[in-house]
Amino acid sequence: MQRLAVAGIIDACAIEAAMNDKTKSKSSVRSRANEIKPFRCKNLVAVLENPDNPKNIGSVIRNANALGVEKVLMVDPHKVIPEDWKDFREERALSKLSASAVKWTFVKRFDSTAACYEYLEKNNFTSVVTSPHVKGKTSIFLHEGDYTVFPKLAVWFGNEGTGISDLAVERSDMCVSIPMFGMIESLNLGTSSGIVLYEVAKQRRAYQSKYAMRNRRGERAMPLPTELPPKPAFAKARKS
Repeated sequence: MQRLAVAGIIDACAIEAAMNDKTKSKSSVRSRANEIKPFRCKNLVAVLENPDNPKNIGSVIRNANALGVEKVLMVDPHKVIPEDWKDFREERALSKLSASAVKWTFVKRFDSTAACYEYLEKNNFTSVVTSPHVKGKTSIFLHEGDYTVFPKLAVWFGNEGTGISDLAVERSDMCVSIPMFGMIESLNLGTSSGIVLYEVAKQRRAYQSKYAMRNRRGERAMPLPTELPPKPAFAKARKS
């Protein structure tokens, strides 16, 4: 009986410790969510058209989440990802490929490019596509653009094999390309999406830091921060 009583006490302590760890974990997640909230780029979405490689999907989601992009939209006619976003979050392979970013990123899928554009246009989004210069279309290099002039902005990325579709280009406001200087003028989707979203998010974060409203109105008396303070260990390393 005494052994059973001791075992019962040990089990109760283990359960209590597990519950405390879970509470601490939730508190840590909540704290992190509150910490990064001011840095999210409002009304900025990334669109991935016709993805066929889960690794590429995971890379784009990871980049979008890390850089403060609000949402990721997928034009997925071949149903590479689940229909329901909740099911998508539970995909172990995608969670691993995105370094768990899929759990913290809103992802919405569409069956066609036209359906995605209807959704974006209905919600007053302007679309730009990442594509080499296209004749008859406003085409700029990434560093030439001002991405703060659009109240709501969707940045499109095409399939690595076939690129962005003609329909996506036709219905976009302009084409944006990354200048390249090597013998091979090509970047994989993870790299290109990271470069483009970094520049766009950086500009928009600086804008919303200074202005509370669009059209450069409502200038804030105290600008919002644009950079998270370094963690203690990192700060110590920088000083040494």
